[in-house]
Amino acid sequence: MKTYFVINKQSLTTAALLGALLAPQAQAAIALDRTRVIFDGSQNSVSLNISNQNKQLPYLAQAWLEDPQGNKVQSPLVVLPPVQRVEPGKPSQVKIQALPAAKQLPQDRETLYYFNLREIPPKSDKPNTLQIALQTRIKLFYRPAAIAPQQNAAPWQEQLTLTRQGDKYQVNNPTPYYITLIDAGSKKGAEGAKGFEPLMVPPLGNVSLGVSAAALGSRPVLTYINDYGGRPQLTFNCSGSACQVAPEKSKS
Repeated sequence: MKTYFVINKQSLTTAALLGALLAPQAQAAIALDRTRVIFDGSQNSVSLNISNQNKQLPYLAQAWLEDPQGNKVQSPLVVLPPVQRVEPGKPSQVKIQALPAAKQLPQDRETLYYFNLREIPPKSDKPNTLQIALQTRIKLFYRPAAIAPQQNAAPWQEQLTLTRQGDKYQVNNPTPYYITLIDAGSKKGAEGAKGFEPLMVPPLGNVSLGVSAAALGSRPVLTYINDYGGRPQLTFNCSGSACQVAPEKSKS
């Protein structure tokens, strides 16, 4: 999840300086109930809960979808309502609706979108006022019904493999799902490798981990984000240039 600052500048005087000072301390008025959205292709819509954390002022909540290139989209998924007023301290909902065109999306893998939620504060009646609004951007995965995971099945992330290429490991994703990796290290519970940048491996794709293979050793540990925002870890066993997820030891 990413949060952006949107500054409504009503005064030219010291606006940039004030923005730099105030932005790190700003608290979002419009809050979202999750850090990612899984759109089940067997459903026609998914509802997200939002709320106005400000107890004194109403805020407008503006919502929209973007494709991976940052272009706004209104098909095959659409956000309803695109703008709404949320009263002080009150909850509300945003619905993401599938249009008939959603059936034309790939049915053998997930499709990635980004859900954006921007708060719009009420106009201040005070002169020379700098207003700061926050915008939240989270991933939305459209998951076709044909690839819905089976109940009680092992996490599909355990199907990841690593291939050593020179001084780098390439992570290979044979599944139809996007997999987000947020850390890589040499053992569980230890600090991750310096310089590692979180990355997302596309369905049936591969990506370099970016850090040196030496920093990860022969039993690399990857941390991923699951559907619920949890952060499980995977330990790999390597033989030669190929690595597979090590089976978890059963607890007696």
